[in-house]
Amino acid sequence: MIRTENLTKRYKTADVETTALDDVNLTIDQGDFVAIMGPSGCGKSTLLNVLGLLDNPCEGRYEFMNRDVSGATERERALLRKHHVGFIFQSFNLIDELTVFENIELPLIYQGMSSLNRKKKVGEVMERLEIAHRSGHFPYQLSGGQQQRVAICRAIVGNQKLIFADEPTGNLDSSNGEQVMALLKDLNQNGTTIVMVTHSDHDASFAKQLIRLHDGRLA
Repeated sequence: MIRTENLTKRYKTADVETTALDDVNLTIDQGDFVAIMGPSGCGKSTLLNVLGLLDNPCEGRYEFMNRDVSGATERERALLRKHHVGFIFQSFNLIDELTVFENIELPLIYQGMSSLNRKKKVGEVMERLEIAHRSGHFPYQLSGGQQQRVAICRAIVGNQKLIFADEPTGNLDSSNGEQVMALLKDLNQNGTTIVMVTHSDHDASFAKQLIRLHDGRLA
């Protein structure tokens, strides 16, 4: 599903060039659950952004679903993200002015799905993650754990088979964090590939593959 060869990412300012990723070689198979760990500033988020098609590498090769996307345009990356990728963020990134239903529905609107089909799909995923009773509520009316459930619903409602999670339990207490990790484990057992950045050894223990980064390189 994912394969990189000598993946390198540099950021330049007027005076400084920083290497965020340095010759990263990795393979992630369909159905895998990968945890990416390392100290702050080691390149974890940069790697997640490149793998999640939010950014391009400066050098090296990136194959996404057997397609070389190393130099893909933003439009090409956006189309791939829309149909194949879901994101779960530490800060939830829900839209305050939209209800739970409307937040989850948003990716399907971008896909051009009909209103009737959207209603069916959103209803199914809310039932699956046990958040349907909050359908008409707004994000500020939800607990942190409930907000993250909504974010997970939004990430999978389009039948995306690849989920990128950036510190998905970072803003949750231990009880809600445990529930979110159990949900991710269940999604993975049902065929969803998950790539997760985490500082937590406990959260990483749910993964099948552990990737450690240090100064932009695989440790």
